Amino acid sequence: MSSQQEQQLLQQAQLLQQELQMLETQKATLDLEKTELERALKELEGTNEKEAYKVAGSILIKRSVDELKGEIKEKKELVGVRLQAIEKRVGKIKEKLNEIKEKIS
Repeated sequence: MSSQQEQQLLQQAQLLQQELQMLETQKATLDLEKTELERALKELEGTNEKEAYKVAGSILIKRSVDELKGEIKEKKELVGVRLQAIEKRVGKIKEKLNEIKEKIS
């Protein structure tokens, strides 16, 4: 392998490492959001109230507990789908980095 090809592979590996770091940061943020949603859902499921308040920007909006549960479940599902996509992409990047490592060695 020529030094130019090796240099290109190293640059590619560097870009993949950067993308991997970015995805790990996004994953951590989504994990935190999922935990917060789970806590909120648990609180709503444990209440006897018929209505609760939801924060929307800088105001509180009164909603039925059932409506809020539905919104939270929907958000949680969306976060789960996004997490799966990130995990899949992380796996592909790690595979590619291993391939590059093998080519350079």
